[in-house]
Amino acid sequence: MADLRFDGKVAIVTGAGGGLGKQHALELARRGAKVVVNDLGGSMDGSGGSSAAADAVVAEIKAGGGEAIANGASVTDDAGVAHLVQQTMDQWGRIDVLIANAGILRDKSFSKMEIADFELVLNVHLMGTVKPTKAVWEIMKTQNYGRIVVTTSSSGLYGNFGQSNYGAAKLGIIGFMNTIKLEGQKNNIHINAISPVAATRMTEGLMPPATLEKLKPEYVTPGVVYLASEEAPTGCILAAGAGVFALARIYETEGVNLGEGGLSAEEVRDNWSKITDEAGQKAYFNGGEQGGKIFRKLGA
Repeated sequence: MADLRFDGKVAIVTGAGGGLGKQHALELARRGAKVVVNDLGGSMDGSGGSSAAADAVVAEIKAGGGEAIANGASVTDDAGVAHLVQQTMDQWGRIDVLIANAGILRDKSFSKMEIADFELVLNVHLMGTVKPTKAVWEIMKTQNYGRIVVTTSSSGLYGNFGQSNYGAAKLGIIGFMNTIKLEGQKNNIHINAISPVAATRMTEGLMPPATLEKLKPEYVTPGVVYLASEEAPTGCILAAGAGVFALARIYETEGVNLGEGGLSAEEVRDNWSKITDEAGQKAYFNGGEQGGKIFRKLGA
């Protein structure tokens, strides 16, 4: 089969000054894409800012014969996001790919976490995905083409101690994806999520060096490149790390109809094994399929 190429395509990668975003930007450029390297250049907790990181990635892309420009906007800033998109359109006149990768951490147990830290992480990860997507949406609709890759996490899909803010944001991104995958279908806009396990500055203190060596960010990037390509599916959550790739899905059991007469909490308790029986469970593509299952069981 032919290689996946991005010749003539324009890609925006947020948080691309280092780590995962940098590798995504470099690989897209290597495959022919014109790349906008967006990075605020702040610290891991979101403070500060510098254009040096984004400029260095642009220089690396250009040294390899590619085309790239830098942008230092915060993905939470409406005016900054608008400028990011306008700068891209002024430079190349189209936007084909958005990789929403930017993020920060403010880890603490829920007991010790300040609401301000919860709101900031939610804003950067969730709204920092929504705002760039909203800004490119009409452009992609007009083109009748778009590929969006958002970034979720096992902390959102499954939970992780000390990351209630991060986990809430990362699962919120999946809820966002699940709706706009439906809204984008008629205009050939596909959206998918990557759930990476990688050695970046956000994870370097959590694992020993030998483990981190096996979790290079570039081992995740092939999955992102596929999800950003013309051949991409839509609505998928791709888990990736150390060269291992897997599909994560939300399943619903077939369940049981307990009827309306005499329905009680005790009936739910007494039928818990039937309610949770995994035989015949399904992953639905839209919410209506769940409703359809309920009415089917009522009819039965």
